Amino acid sequence: MNTQLIEVHNLEKVYGTEDATVYALGGVDAAISEGEFVAIMGPSGSGKSTLMNILGCLDRPTSGEYFLDGRDVSKLGKDELADVRNQKLGFIFQSFNLLSRLSALDNVMLPMLYDLHEDEDLAEQRERAVQSLESVGLGHRLHHRPSQLSGGQQQRVAIARALINRPSLILADEPTGNLDSRSSVEILDLLHHLHDQGKTIVMVTHEPDIAQHAQRTIWVHDGKIVSQEQDDVTITSDGRMMVKELML
Repeated sequence: MNTQLIEVHNLEKVYGTEDATVYALGGVDAAISEGEFVAIMGPSGSGKSTLMNILGCLDRPTSGEYFLDGRDVSKLGKDELADVRNQKLGFIFQSFNLLSRLSALDNVMLPMLYDLHEDEDLAEQRERAVQSLESVGLGHRLHHRPSQLSGGQQQRVAIARALINRPSLILADEPTGNLDSRSSVEILDLLHHLHDQGKTIVMVTHEPDIAQHAQRTIWVHDGKIVSQEQDDVTITSDGRMMVKELML
């Protein structure tokens, strides 16, 4: 039985005070097991991005608990959160977030340069970065800058960077949002390959056809989880289970 990699309990994120109080998250409870591929969906302003930022240790909840790999990270300071991000998490962003002046190889190496626990020398780090780029099919584009790469290739560089420190969890925020249909298929195939290798993936998307690639979909609305879908079963927030009708 898979162990829980992520557990959040009564997670709240509040902005403003008194009459101007806004609940971006209003008491979220969720769990994600090691090796799962989960999609988070919801309309604009639903709280899905806030939830993703907290799961990625980019923000802290106002209240509640967030256990990542058995450790409560919800109350850690900025330096401790930065360490968790570098050691445990790999990020894939819609806008790629590559440094334009650096080559693909140098972009992939960046997380290792910020890893205070890294004991490899520069040559070993470079070799690991080469292997990471080769694993996403870009061994022939090591020295190309982002402007010399297609959108799909830039996202592959971002995935290679996300993998470089061997993270426990990959967080993908609209990973196909800036890509054409063909590149989107290639990136989703790559995410499936990583999942088949045992990686845990949490993906935010607003596209139902993209969410269908995940094993499970968590629906967020008005800062709360309203339902979860897995295969042909939907579980609502009040615990009711509904089986989808089969289309003949």
